[in-house]
Amino acid sequence: MEAVMNVNLDVQVVLGECRMPISSLLKLGRGSVIELDQKIGEPVSLVINDRLVARGDLVKISEDRIGVSLTEIVLEHPASII
Repeated sequence: MEAVMNVNLDVQVVLGECRMPISSLLKLGRGSVIELDQKIGEPVSLVINDRLVARGDLVKISEDRIGVSLTEIVLEHPASII
């Protein structure tokens, strides 16, 4: 069990998504704004190793840090587990 506890996972908090042509991407610079498909106050997604596992709300941890308060655990459909 101890060996499993030391395994690193890729954890991502997804604020939203957008699609843009490469030409627009290449024009981005400091101060550019990217419009996302999420609205302020909507839950963010917690993705671990490319798999959605939970949703939650952004919370302020300290003056310069934020975190995620989990509000929903996303369970896989039992038929997809083999």
